[in-house]
Amino acid sequence: MKIRIASLLASLAVGSVLASPAAAQHAGHSPAEPQQSAEAQTDAKSKCEQEAGRHRAMGHPVAEGACEPAAQPEAAMDHSRMDHMTMDHGSMTAQDGHSGMTMPMDAARPEALSGSHEGMNHGSMPQGNPAEGAMDHSKMNHGEMRQAEAGSSSMDHGQMDHGQMNQGQTPSQDMQGMDHSAMQMGSDDDIPLLPPPPEAGSGPARAAVAIWGEEAMNEARRELVRETDGGMRFWFQGDRLEYRAREGKDGYLWDIQGYYGGDIDKFWFKSEGEGSFGEPIEGAEVQALWSRAIAPFFDFQAGVRQDLTGPERTHAVIGIQGIAPYQFEVDAAAFVSTKGDVTARIEGELDQRITQRLILQPRAELALSAQDIPELGIGAGLDRIEAGLRLRYEFAREFAPYVGVSQEWRIGDSADFARAAGEDPSVTNYVVGVRFWF
Repeated sequence: MKIRIASLLASLAVGSVLASPAAAQHAGHSPAEPQQSAEAQTDAKSKCEQEAGRHRAMGHPVAEGACEPAAQPEAAMDHSRMDHMTMDHGSMTAQDGHSGMTMPMDAARPEALSGSHEGMNHGSMPQGNPAEGAMDHSKMNHGEMRQAEAGSSSMDHGQMDHGQMNQGQTPSQDMQGMDHSAMQMGSDDDIPLLPPPPEAGSGPARAAVAIWGEEAMNEARRELVRETDGGMRFWFQGDRLEYRAREGKDGYLWDIQGYYGGDIDKFWFKSEGEGSFGEPIEGAEVQALWSRAIAPFFDFQAGVRQDLTGPERTHAVIGIQGIAPYQFEVDAAAFVSTKGDVTARIEGELDQRITQRLILQPRAELALSAQDIPELGIGAGLDRIEAGLRLRYEFAREFAPYVGVSQEWRIGDSADFARAAGEDPSVTNYVVGVRFWF
């Protein structure tokens, strides 16, 4: 009898030892609890579809049918009450039956959440294929998510299956699914220079006519010509209006010019003369010219010249006027009188700015003749040379007084004609004058 009792006790002890791991592992499980009701599965599927819809709205690729329930060969166990602190997740595989576990996140116990995972070795967890019905977030393009959307539609990670997440991947592996094609990594030099598309300029040549009408557009074009090509403008300049102090009687000189017209064609007028105070005017003339632009800085001029003193003569004029290289202002003309006399004159001046308002201007003038003209005191060849230097100050661009010095020489036969008339062939003038334009 004692032997039977001892055998029974030994059998009970061995059975309890063998059953203790299973009992410990399934502690807290309710054997009478059903696996999952049909209503719970439907509710979980609807929540999954709502979550998938939000991800699709954010531009994330979510495959159709991702929310279909996964096939479960055996009853799912409720592991929410299990103590995961003592479990070695480092040796667990995704096929151990825990891939379908739902771990509710207790928001009121953050310390329990952090403590329940501190013993887990997620880096060594082998990653299998995502279970059917679980969303694979590793392939989602989170780079396009706006922060506002992430904040407004917060995701409930408490219902996510963390068993399928690859937490051991390196950053380079995590970025394999990102679309970098839209990122501009190169400089502007890498952008190819392409011709305009074929559609450019394919519209009608006068598309505005269809909107505003032909009459309105013609008026607009005429106004554009008046404002840009200029219509007609008037310009007048007193280049030299000066008093001349010299040996003997002091004198005076004027040199004015101007035009009326547009950018291409103009009516140009000029006048110059000089004399001594208390004596008749020594020489005076006026010119009326047609001027046409032949280059960006040069005009061709042709017209007539009328002498106002001495023997009355009218001359035909042909010449050019403009700005030569290095900003030399040039005025060159040839004259043929009604008496058949041929003469020429070349003038040049250069503005050298000392400051924005103080300007030094060297100036030179040459007069030539094809023959002797004794009644005018002109000899053949080089008739006269005048060189001067003037310093002016522009109180305004349109008004600038100046002081300077000018030297005149009569050359060759002209010097002989001057001596015969009792004049000095070389004269120095100290000048004070004003230059203006409007």
